[in-house]
Amino acid sequence: MSGTALYGVNEKPQAVSSASSPIRIGLILFPEFSMMAFASFSDPMRAANRLANEVLYEWSVLSDEGGLVPSSGGHPINTISIDSAPEFDRIFIIASMDTASLQSKRIANYLRTQARRGAIIGAISNGSYVLARGGLLNGYRCTLHWESLSEFLEEFPDINVCREIYVQDRRRWTCAGGTAAIDLMLMQISSDYDANLASNIAEQFLHSRIRGARENQRMEIQLRYNINDSRMVTAISHMEENLEHPLEIQKLAKLSNLSQRQLERLWHQFFGITPQQFYSKIRLKEAQRLLKESTEAISSIALRCGFVSSSHLGSAYKKQYGLTPGQERVLVREQIKRGLNPN
Repeated sequence: MSGTALYGVNEKPQAVSSASSPIRIGLILFPEFSMMAFASFSDPMRAANRLANEVLYEWSVLSDEGGLVPSSGGHPINTISIDSAPEFDRIFIIASMDTASLQSKRIANYLRTQARRGAIIGAISNGSYVLARGGLLNGYRCTLHWESLSEFLEEFPDINVCREIYVQDRRRWTCAGGTAAIDLMLMQISSDYDANLASNIAEQFLHSRIRGARENQRMEIQLRYNINDSRMVTAISHMEENLEHPLEIQKLAKLSNLSQRQLERLWHQFFGITPQQFYSKIRLKEAQRLLKESTEAISSIALRCGFVSSSHLGSAYKKQYGLTPGQERVLVREQIKRGLNPN
């Protein structure tokens, strides 16, 4: 599968300072890749070609063996094998949330060869795992989806990973995924060709603002929980950052410049539950995500989410969601077999 130009019938072409030849990009898909990330990365190139009325970008969609590769939503994309790939200026991995599956010796060897030839090597979302496992991020800054940051740091403690929406460190480009790929591509189109072209593409997508690399990935806590009290924001931030080793409520209160009694009063006022119950829900939500999106053992998930054992997680999980972690896993497998998105 490859892409070039798609011209609008009534579109007035926009003059750009064109390169001598199109920029060639390879997109390598792993099974269960994010369709959102794929579209957010590739559609700006299509729009650039259309608005310029010339081929500014050419791209090919690849995989290890070629053929149809399913997205996480069950929509397959046809690909060509890396063995049949032409030469590229830039190559990006687009991967899934199941981080354990993100490894391929053939793809790692292919990427190392292309890097030696001078190609820019990049990753969208958890594609950073593929680069890291192939030794391609040693000595580079990188980013990936916020849900996987702590797990990534456990496996690669020596890699400089950050929470930015994208990072361009010399010839390694990484992106948090989702709509952040739009911002990465718009900034690059501006650099490759013309800032006005990038702005016009953003308008086409109703993308009101091109975000800079250093913006945070997650929606602000104030907006997610509809709160304005900075002390509560601080407390929730500490909860989210300490899942594996939950903090005592007394310590959370102290870190938030509150007494324990004040903290509990605020939580009852705004959420109708205790801080302990709120904290437990955050940890259970993370456990649910891992059960659905990874093949990690339930006992390991329990420890990562601050539960002392799988049985401890199981009782809390059933109370919260009405089924055990094992039943959740069975349900996910059944949904996948029926072609449904378990999320």
